[in-house]
Amino acid sequence: MSGRITAIDVLSSNPKIIYVGAASGGVWKSENGGSAWTPVFDEQPTQNIGALAIDQSDPNVIWVGTGEGNPRNSMNLGMGIFKSMDAGKTWQHMGLEDTKTIHRIIIDPKDPNMIYVGAMGDPFTANEHRGLYKTIDGGEHWEKILFSNNTSGIGDLVMDPANNNKLFAALYQHKRSPYYFTSGGEGSGMYVTYDGGGQWKKLGKEDGLPSGDLGRIGIAIAPSDTSRMYAKIEAEKNALYRSDDGGISWQLINDDPKFTNNRPFYFQDIAVDSKDPDRLYNIYQPLTVSYDGGKTFDKTPMIPADETKGIHADFHAFWVNPNDPQHFMIGGDGGLGITYDHGKSWYFPETIPVAQFYHIGVDHDRPYNVYGGMQDNGNWSGPGYTWKRGGIRTLYWQYLVGGDGFDISPDLTNSRFGYGSSQNGNLYRYDKVTGYYVSIQPPAPDQKTTLRFNWNAGFAQDPYDRNKAYYGSQFVHVTYDKGASWEVISPDLTTNNPEHQKGDYGGLTLDVSGAEMYNSILTIAPSPVEKKTIWVGTDDGQVQLTIDGGKTWKHLTARVKGMPKEGWIAQIKASRYDAATAWMVVNNYRKGDYAPYLFKTEDYGKTWKRLADEQKVKGYTLTFIQDPVEPNLVFLGTENGLWMSMDEGLSWVQFKNGFPSVSTMDITIQEPESALIVGTFGRAIWVLDDLLTLREIAGKRLKKGITALPMNDAVQVKGLFINPPGNIWTGFHTTFEGENKVFQRTKIPFYLSDQPDSTSVVKAAVFDSDKRLLKTLEAKKLDKGLNYLIWKLDEQAASFSKRKPGTDPKGISVLPGDYTIELTYAGTKDVTQVKVIPDPRFDMDPKVDQALYAFRKEIDRQVEVLAKQFHAIDDKKELLDKTTKLMEEKGFATDDSLVISVQKMKVALKELRAKGQIPRPERQVGAWQSFETSPYAQLQDVRRVGRAQTTVLSEQHQKMLEQATQSIAIFSKEVDSFMKTNWTPLEAALKNSGLPGLNDE
Repeated sequence: MSGRITAIDVLSSNPKIIYVGAASGGVWKSENGGSAWTPVFDEQPTQNIGALAIDQSDPNVIWVGTGEGNPRNSMNLGMGIFKSMDAGKTWQHMGLEDTKTIHRIIIDPKDPNMIYVGAMGDPFTANEHRGLYKTIDGGEHWEKILFSNNTSGIGDLVMDPANNNKLFAALYQHKRSPYYFTSGGEGSGMYVTYDGGGQWKKLGKEDGLPSGDLGRIGIAIAPSDTSRMYAKIEAEKNALYRSDDGGISWQLINDDPKFTNNRPFYFQDIAVDSKDPDRLYNIYQPLTVSYDGGKTFDKTPMIPADETKGIHADFHAFWVNPNDPQHFMIGGDGGLGITYDHGKSWYFPETIPVAQFYHIGVDHDRPYNVYGGMQDNGNWSGPGYTWKRGGIRTLYWQYLVGGDGFDISPDLTNSRFGYGSSQNGNLYRYDKVTGYYVSIQPPAPDQKTTLRFNWNAGFAQDPYDRNKAYYGSQFVHVTYDKGASWEVISPDLTTNNPEHQKGDYGGLTLDVSGAEMYNSILTIAPSPVEKKTIWVGTDDGQVQLTIDGGKTWKHLTARVKGMPKEGWIAQIKASRYDAATAWMVVNNYRKGDYAPYLFKTEDYGKTWKRLADEQKVKGYTLTFIQDPVEPNLVFLGTENGLWMSMDEGLSWVQFKNGFPSVSTMDITIQEPESALIVGTFGRAIWVLDDLLTLREIAGKRLKKGITALPMNDAVQVKGLFINPPGNIWTGFHTTFEGENKVFQRTKIPFYLSDQPDSTSVVKAAVFDSDKRLLKTLEAKKLDKGLNYLIWKLDEQAASFSKRKPGTDPKGISVLPGDYTIELTYAGTKDVTQVKVIPDPRFDMDPKVDQALYAFRKEIDRQVEVLAKQFHAIDDKKELLDKTTKLMEEKGFATDDSLVISVQKMKVALKELRAKGQIPRPERQVGAWQSFETSPYAQLQDVRRVGRAQTTVLSEQHQKMLEQATQSIAIFSKEVDSFMKTNWTPLEAALKNSGLPGLNDE
């Protein structure tokens, strides 16, 4: 469950230092060979990575090119090139922003200020900002040194390891629009320079390359023999070519389409073993290997395109250790793979969380589950938090539906079931328990009609009827029986332009995967406040509305002033507050317009107002949500991060707080627990579990001094030592653990209006519904703004140790009910409430819970009794230790009667305490456990019962408490008698001894 890796570089002198770039997930660094990873690019304005390179002569210098160089329909555009001078700690933008995608970076090994940068360019927009660029001053200035036309960019770039002035560049002509992709043309070709780019020669038929137009070309030079070269060439017939004279002449070596014709626009990379020039890696959907210089490839791939074997396929990046050819790495749509044995076994680092989510969903379970559809990784569900030790692990997540995952929508009445979708209109009903899923895709209404489902087709459950759902092709389809049958309730709501539906628009290699299906519905938004109102948006810019359940439709497109023609309507969100109101997210980057568009109507689409533009937010818009409780609070996801407004979209601020400027694709709210769930296209899923606080800020309900903020219900989670399933150990950095929400306790949020000083304290007092004080807490590390205190959902309990109140372990768990928390700070006071609710995993009669509470209270009373006796004895022992020291200082003789009495009393007190609690031996101990019976041991046994019990107490449990109570009573009586008979006379003698300080004890 990682995501697409597009770039890998490793420090040759120390291969433990690794950098990888993710298509839309930033740059990650490992310093231990791949076991532990750290993001090092999070503070930069984009996370879309196309290339990276380490300066091997100075490993502090790292270059990163942004914008993915694999021009698929869901690619992410970049913002130029960046440079770090301190191994990724800080970065400087070095220009080339208009290139949008940078696919290759080569640093001259003899002059690190000389950098070659291969820009693929924006595949959607023809312009001059593409080709090969060069700097000779470390990026201060750039010169374009190779260019063919406005739709051709660098598809590959290699430097001869033996000659830093000799480079081969592959220009690639291609064009993408919302409805077609063409690959190849006269602008493509392989070029060679022998003078560092001053002059170039285009290789052609006379050099052994195919004639006619070319497409994408992948090039590789054998490091161990630089006269050996390979080129995988898209042409009229796609094939693998080889040169044995350093690229002067070429010959076709393999044209088996199984190995040379696999979506060349997306998979065209090759690599050569660092020691064996005949060992060639073919990097495409699987990983295949040739051992004879490309003539043949293994029929059984080294890594097959099989979900159950090896690691995730679909590969785009490769690195071979120049000193150890058995050690190499591969990056693909599922993450990174590392091998040390020539590919026999692979290590998959699961701690690079760069998953690309198209859509997310959430259920109403407690703990709730999050659902997401991932690029090339299917549909998944996993916990938003857990009641287990440690974080949220990958193994908690369940694969539900295959393909490219899109909308995944659980039944809110029974989360075992739900809907999952994938490309080309595939729609399924899944069962989480059995893992079974069945197709429920709507059929065409008649044999003459071909349905046009977008790659990411619009889907929505009905907010009123849980058996009802909507799905979009060019029509709106509705089911009333969870997909068993469908009917069409709309005409074609798109432009239905035949020019957009040809399928074949030319080019060398057709790539008809369904990704370019157009004139289709992207978003369906049934109103949650008016039953028959449904909003629809299409990929060709059509806005449609019905207010009668689909009988009639209003075409609203012309009313949206400022919306680009045939813009991509990514989302429409029907208002939770007013049936006439809707919010609409539009982007137009597929036509060279990178501006953000967010529109709002309050009159059923008659008029619209634009609420986001380049001055307010950065990045084209992708998703939006309005808080269902506080209308002022809204969130907007763009290609460059998450944005928040506290005034219903009039002004915006980027939400950071550790959240990177990542493509933010979908947002939803888990309403029962007031959590914001953010699905990113590159950095997986994020959860903000305290929307209540933001609602108070947006509602302008903050006070002077301290504001006690609202709190979610807190579950009194039962259990003592709840471990994760499977291997409970994480290996520290090798197991992914998402941050978990606190449990068996709750956070008390409060807001301070002013900056506190170092002596400031916030105190909290917890009261039950009878206004009985249960617990006092305090916080000293304070900041202006939002702060938290932790309450363990307990009341103060007796303790055998003399801890400061509030620092002891969890006391007696409170019963479910309503509790008031009073906060005080600098002369100001505020109050909040929290409802403690029972653990939903246990079907527990409240009377049983009350009986267990009473049982624990009685145990606590016995702890108090026994602890009092122990403290009394321990206080006397401390006094005698002090007395002994004073007598030594005063020169008392060892045979002095008082000295002898004190020593005898020490022994007697020790023996007395041992009757209450068996002491640890006074010698070197490796392990020790007392198996003798004592009041303390009996009480600890019954405390263990009390802490973990979830059922009716048995007679045996009651008897255990009775026996412990009796033993404590006997011990207390003996202690009281000892103090009266033995201690009192000695105490009097000590006071009469004249030793300083003792009269005060």
